[in-house]
Amino acid sequence: MITLLVHIANAEPIKLDVEELPKPTDSTLVGKNPREKTDKECAWLETGVTTVVFPWWRITFVEVLPSAEEEAEFPLPFRND
Repeated sequence: MITLLVHIANAEPIKLDVEELPKPTDSTLVGKNPREKTDKECAWLETGVTTVVFPWWRITFVEVLPSAEEEAEFPLPFRND
């Protein structure tokens, strides 16, 4: 599972889990387990929502977050407290 940090126009970024990275030909981004950047539940989503679909025109950019193994191998240069 790949974790993405999705920056949505005029909204706070959210984390999504995807099976594979989106392709350049995709018109939407489909992700599971939507949550805030701090891993809290998104207040603007209904309770129990597990999958979201965003059109690409609403997305500013997408960051691919490191997996747990990659994080242990290459620690991030900032504190997380």
